[in-house]
Amino acid sequence: MELPAVILAGGAARRLGGACKPDLDLSGTRLLDHVLEALRAARAELGCAGETVVVAPPEVRVPEGITRVLEDPPRGGPLAGLTAGLDALTRDTPFVAALACDAPRAPEALPNLVRRLIDAPRTDGAIALDPDGREQYLLGIYRCAALAARREQWEAEVGALRGGSLRRFVAPLSLVRLELPHALTHDIDTPADLDAAAGSLGSS
Repeated sequence: MELPAVILAGGAARRLGGACKPDLDLSGTRLLDHVLEALRAARAELGCAGETVVVAPPEVRVPEGITRVLEDPPRGGPLAGLTAGLDALTRDTPFVAALACDAPRAPEALPNLVRRLIDAPRTDGAIALDPDGREQYLLGIYRCAALAARREQWEAEVGALRGGSLRRFVAPLSLVRLELPHALTHDIDTPADLDAAAGSLGSS
């Protein structure tokens, strides 16, 4: 089994003073590197490998062996970023993980999401629910064929991916949902979030 992953690491962190979010320091390690390490551990638990694509601007350092792309034109939003990442994958696989760089522990959930999706063969993906019941579209495992079909439909009916709503894109898909604890779904948007995440890492 292979589990490729697309990690969105762009966007303007306005509530963090315009900082480059993937480069933010969390307990001595960049946010992006936390996500990459957690992804590596999740793949090890599953006994699999896979390509990793980071969607990020040129100023974000990406480790060797990981593909970096950026939607064209930049700042196209999460839907444009996700599809740019999917386009950069070089191997055909059944599944792909979608992640964001600002949820440092999110990849810990991937093994359970994979198992949930395998147990539901007629569905298009498995996504996380946070403790408040909010769907986390960038913490999920999707069937690549379902994403490709949905993209074809979107481009025929809506047109451009730039500025498109990821929620609207995903809405027609048949998804199973897995409720996860706050520590895994928590994303970092403010300095207080960064402090809380440091505490979560310290207690994990």
